[in-house]
Parts: sequence; C-alpha cells; structure tokens
Amino acid sequence: MNKRILLLSLLGLFIVGCKSKKAYSDNLRTKNVLSERNKKKPNTPTSNEDAFLPEDSGEFITFAIESIPEYIATFSEVAQLEMKAYGIPASITLAQGLLESGYGKGELALKTNNHFGIKCHKGWQGDYDFHDDDEKGECFRKYNHPMYSFRDHSNFLTTRSRYAFLFNYRNTDYKRWAHGLRKAGYATDKKYPQKLIYLIEKHQLYKYDKEIAKAGYRSNSVVATEADVVHVVSKGDTLYSLSRKYYVSVDALMQMNNLRNVDLAIGQKLLVKGANVNR
Repeated sequence: MNKRILLLSLLGLFIVGCKSKKAYSDNLRTKNVLSERNKKKPNTPTSNEDAFLPEDSGEFITFAIESIPEYIATFSEVAQLEMKAYGIPASITLAQGLLESGYGKGELALKTNNHFGIKCHKGWQGDYDFHDDDEKGECFRKYNHPMYSFRDHSNFLTTRSRYAFLFNYRNTDYKRWAHGLRKAGYATDKKYPQKLIYLIEKHQLYKYDKEIAKAGYRSNSVVATEADVVHVVSKGDTLYSLSRKYYVSVDALMQMNNLRNVDLAIGQKLLVKGANVNR
C-alpha cells in the first residue's frame, strides 16, 4: 500500500514537472523574456558614442509614425549620428529602416522596435521575440527604444567580417553600399539593392550623407598618399601580423582604417602609415 502511494506521488510530481516545463516554454515564446545570462543590459549607453542615446528605463517605448516623410523626419538625425560614429551612410541606414520596418508600421517593428530585421544570432543576450520570416517562428532581437535598434544596426555591420569590405567604399556612395549589402548576405531578396536605391533617390536621402561629408567627416574609402602604404588583406593576415610587418601598432591600424574590431576580410584594403616593410 505504501509503495503504491509513493508511486502515485512520484507520478504526480512528474506530471506537474512536465506541465511546468511546457508553461515555461510557452511563456518564453510569448512574453519576450530577458535572458538570465544578461548581467548587463546591452541597451545601456557605455561610451561617448552612446551619449546621445536615451537611458534604458526598462520600459518599452515605441513611436506612432503614420507616413514615410514622418519616419524620415523622426530618424534622419539618428542616422546621421550613426554615420559620424561608424561610417555607415545615413541614406543606407534610413533606407534599410524604411524597407525592413515598413516605415515603422510593420508587425515586427511594432512589437519589438526592430527596424532592421536583425535576428537573434549566436551570442545575443538581449530581449527577443518570435516572428515568421524566411521560416516560421524565427527569433528576432527586441529593443526597448527604436534608437537602440539603430545603434545595434551599426554594431551589427561593423563587428562582422563579412561586411568589412563595405567600409572600403566611400560613405557617400550609397549605390555600392546597397549592392554590397546584398553581396554580403544581409538580405535574400535579389532586388534588395534596387529597392534601397529607389527609396534613397525618391526621398533624396543622399542629402543626409552630403551634410555629414560637408561637415568634415572623412570618407571610409582608403586613399593612399606617397607616404602611405595600402595593404590588401590575404589569407592568414591578422592585425597583429600586419603591425609587425609594417612597424605600426594594432591600435593605430584600427584608428587609421576606422575598424571597430580585429576581424579582417580577404581582399580588404588597409591603410598603413610608413613605408618601411619587414621583408
């Protein structure tokens, strides 16, 4: 009799445990739970470049935008600030935001403030939600404020080596950037570049690039002088090996080439000060 009671008790605990696991799983998919691994909120400003970003209060804030001109008016300054800090054309940022978010009125943008369709990817420790895209129920990043989506877009492009070649283009050359994003695999749509270029030219978004260029912010494009050396990255090159070859520090290489991380892409052009080469 006692054995039967014990067996029934264990069975009851097993059933309750299974229900709890399912409830937790369902809860995870519907409430956009912040990862327990995230000891520090990724949306919290940490540097001078983040100084203009609003403080993350933990509250989900979204903007009611009714038209494309209103979207541009709302986010053009943000896109220009990102261009100053990261070298990505403001026109490209705005065009991608318009296209990926449905000018802020798309389902994903409304429920996540994700204006660039950036998926969770390995290593993402921020908030997230699930949305049908190329596949059903894919994981997308979620932000408490739209401006953090713009900052994450900049970080996304500057910290992945497959986009490194884009920063060899002038940051006023929106056409090459549009085609380069498709080449790097940002979108699967074969007409993605044409769509971006159409939005840029229809709404004259290129004027925001010109304003930043006119203000004195240099182009990404590497232009060598007689005193400089341009190195084309080949297989096996690292910033450390290049620093030894050209007698220049890794930090100096990163500053000269506007690099945000140490990842290099084959074919990438790097500007190197000084012509003494260790042969």
